[in-house]
Amino acid sequence: MVSHIETPRAWGLTRGMARVLGLNLVQAVTEGWVSRRDLAALVDACAVCDQSGPCTAFLAVTTRATTLPAFCPNRDQIAALVP
Repeated sequence: MVSHIETPRAWGLTRGMARVLGLNLVQAVTEGWVSRRDLAALVDACAVCDQSGPCTAFLAVTTRATTLPAFCPNRDQIAALVP
């Protein structure tokens, strides 16, 4: 498992993708409805993804969305967490 300290870019992109769907990952973990292990798995998947350019471009122009881009490896997992 890669730590968030080692992958700040992946953490930022993962958090950003969740944010555009209205999900606060830090709050979700703090409140206990997302485990730290599940959060780490999301960040790990992002860290090995080769789509950081398109991801960054999407996040640069998107404040709210109802779905994430198809290229996001965490698309389904993050969507499933949205209350």
